[in-house]
Amino acid sequence: MALLLAACIPLAHAGNQKFEPLSDSVQSALHSAISDEAVPFLAFDTAEEARAWLDAMSSKLERRMPDRRQREEFLVTVHYEAKRAALDPQLVLGLIQVESAFHKYAVSSAGARGFMQVMPFWTKLIGQPDHNLFHLRTNLRYGCVILKHYLDIEHGDYYRALGRYNGSLGQPQYPNAVVRAWLNNWKYPVRRSAR
Repeated sequence: MALLLAACIPLAHAGNQKFEPLSDSVQSALHSAISDEAVPFLAFDTAEEARAWLDAMSSKLERRMPDRRQREEFLVTVHYEAKRAALDPQLVLGLIQVESAFHKYAVSSAGARGFMQVMPFWTKLIGQPDHNLFHLRTNLRYGCVILKHYLDIEHGDYYRALGRYNGSLGQPQYPNAVVRAWLNNWKYPVRRSAR
């Protein structure tokens, strides 16, 4: 039975996030970022802007996630967690596309889990050892916080931060794939409301 279950779980082609010692202050800040319990919501100026973004992203994701309710819950959570971490939600969608191909239960050969392919050592380092990295919000929360951490370390350099995220720092294939997915598949024009 266990072999059958293992065969059904998609294997992700993600790299291997590397464990890097964190200072106490960084570890504390990342732990605080993981701990927020607010309910996810779309952070737009108007309900119309929120609906337009959700409809646009939903239509792009429909063939990968046919169930509309599941798809919209996923997108609202991606948007919320990305914005909370000061990331572009479309960047996060591009990363998820490359990391797990939108498979919630994806597991890499290195043991990374879920949509954003988070390595289990992170739960002990900045969260709680019992956090389930296959849980939608937990996975997205960790992934966004970790990516933002790497962007901060790399002073906003997306290519280096993405390389760190994937454990492939210095190798252009992964960052190029994520940026290409971000810009080609998930681009969304920012609409400014007239004031």
